[in-house]
Amino acid sequence: MISRLAFTDAWEMEHPADEVLRVLADVDSYIRWWPQIKEIERVDAEHGQLRVCSRIPISLRMTITREAELPEIGLLRVRVQGDLRGWSQWHVAAVPGGCRVAYTQEVSIAHPFFKLVAAVPLIGVRVIRANHDAMMRGGQQGLGEYLAA
Repeated sequence: MISRLAFTDAWEMEHPADEVLRVLADVDSYIRWWPQIKEIERVDAEHGQLRVCSRIPISLRMTITREAELPEIGLLRVRVQGDLRGWSQWHVAAVPGGCRVAYTQEVSIAHPFFKLVAAVPLIGVRVIRANHDAMMRGGQQGLGEYLAA
């Protein structure tokens, strides 16, 4: 059985790094541009609750807690609790013509259905990664459209 999963994604954006970082830091706005983010509720300045759903039609509920917001180095990091447990972070860096957005996440699965899927040898992790990949494609496209508007 898989106990921890690590995801890394990279997006090339045709927008200034500081603009992209500003939108990524505004977690409340995610619901306006990221189709797989279904609900966001701000608890306080450091905490929020969200519900996400990608290809697999089962929602994951999480509480995120801000751990780092360092615009001078383009870093945003949150602690994740709930159906996924661990952390995720964005790193945004200027490149010619825009910026590069790197997303990293290390989590364990606590949701019963996803734990069951992860336990299926060979296939389970592929299914979970495909679900994650679909979510990240939706985020990249949505962010690009949101910034262009």
